[in-house]
Amino acid sequence: MKTMERMIPWTEEHKMFREMAAEFFDSEVAPNHEQWEKDKRTPRSIWTKAGEQGILCPNFPEEFGGSGVDFLYNAIAIEEGSRVGNSAFMYSLHSDVIAPYVLHYANDEQKKRWLPGIISGEKILAIGMTEPGTGSDLANITTTAEDKGDHYLLNGAKTFISNGQISDLVITVAKTSDRGIHGISLLMVEDGMDGFNRGRNLDKIGLHGQDTSELSFEDVKVPKENLIGKQGHGFRYLMSELQQERLVLAIANMRSAEETLKQTIDYVKTRQAFGKAIGKFQHIRFKLADMATEQAAARAFLDQVMLAHSQGKKGMMVQASQCKLMCSELLKRHVDECLQFFGGYGYMMEYPIARAYLDARVQTIYAGTSEIMREIIAGGGLGL
Repeated sequence: MKTMERMIPWTEEHKMFREMAAEFFDSEVAPNHEQWEKDKRTPRSIWTKAGEQGILCPNFPEEFGGSGVDFLYNAIAIEEGSRVGNSAFMYSLHSDVIAPYVLHYANDEQKKRWLPGIISGEKILAIGMTEPGTGSDLANITTTAEDKGDHYLLNGAKTFISNGQISDLVITVAKTSDRGIHGISLLMVEDGMDGFNRGRNLDKIGLHGQDTSELSFEDVKVPKENLIGKQGHGFRYLMSELQQERLVLAIANMRSAEETLKQTIDYVKTRQAFGKAIGKFQHIRFKLADMATEQAAARAFLDQVMLAHSQGKKGMMVQASQCKLMCSELLKRHVDECLQFFGGYGYMMEYPIARAYLDARVQTIYAGTSEIMREIIAGGGLGL
């Protein structure tokens, strides 16, 4: 498929990193993905291998084990993972969504204590936000952390927690006072703390290789030294990191859609029906032409926002939300339409399109639903 050269100013170093990342995902992730789906989790070995290759947190400072490069390196890792259909190894959640809370808001002692292991892959991250009764409504969480002098007493429950079974460190969102959003704080819960329990590994429609869990906290003593940032500033921290969170999801969705379209074009060129390749039928040709055009437009906007973010531009919550809305909805529609052209084979799990179909459905739900994205766009972008 012919596409325009992207306008991102890739350097030779970026291109070398992409080659290395492509090799990593081709050799270490793609061949093992089917087994991970059977196991419903990824092994610790893939995390430390990724750390050794510099895949985890490449834009973090060298003093903690990062490479000190720009965010485009993170984007490259996301794109190469999506290219091979990875939906098990949640390295981007770890590196691009959760780890920044430690980098941006933890104190120096905490950074020295946690970041080296996070960047090496020896310490796997999760974040406990969603609760059984709250969903996207973080202001009304019920998990509490009572101040007991030298520690907090943590009680509550979380659900739909990615990396919940394998994580070593869980940034937990809890109420430390009754001041609404001004009473929310972030506490680092560590594996092995008394009263911290992992529930079942949830059985999902897709993302079968990625563990998603229920977590419970029963009188967990969390040392004051594990408070991230200032008490009562948790909601502010969460909101300030959403620009990147929404953007990384958009990057992954966009690359997944492009790869799905490529695989479908290759398939319709060889699949025969009524004496000719099905790609010669006008309906299929036009559908694929529409998808290619929509993807080209989405890619142009996404790259513009991604480049601005990599250059440190703030205040792009609306644009990041537009990217997340656009790319997740696009992926969901395009995978559905592409599966149709595979016929009965598209319903067979041995074909990548089947797994792509299952994995795509959640993209419009997690990291902020499409409805929440529209609210942000309407309120922040349109003034409604």
